[in-house]
Amino acid sequence: MFFSFNESLGPPYHVLVDTNFINFAIKNKLDIYASMMDCLLAKATPCITDCVMGELEKLGTSETKGASPCRIALRMAKDPRFKRITCMCRGTYADDCLVQMVQQHRCYIVATCDKELKQRIRKVPGVPIMYISNRRFTIERMPEAFGAPR
Repeated sequence: MFFSFNESLGPPYHVLVDTNFINFAIKNKLDIYASMMDCLLAKATPCITDCVMGELEKLGTSETKGASPCRIALRMAKDPRFKRITCMCRGTYADDCLVQMVQQHRCYIVATCDKELKQRIRKVPGVPIMYISNRRFTIERMPEAFGAPR
């Protein structure tokens, strides 16, 4: 059913990660890399765009000193297991960048907890959405995955 819409999606999965998804994963004490593999039952590569990285850097420097969640998220995003994707949009809103990437290349899963971004991604056919629910990663529009709602 799902692959009739999108045949370019298969393991190893490339997951575009949003800023608030990283922050929610930190608040729920979830390891992003391991939890993605548990949810998808396959190898997953978290990908982060330049716009999301810029947003994390902006949030990390605007807060007070100490181990704030945004600083931890920035350190986590600089992990070598995260694949860095250069985008052509110059300093735009990170959500617009993610939607544009997904519309151009439908080989990504989008990981976000933002309701407005989820609504925008749902309008693009064949793109699964990963989010955090009940302290675990869940995926919608991908029925064969373990984290898919029943």
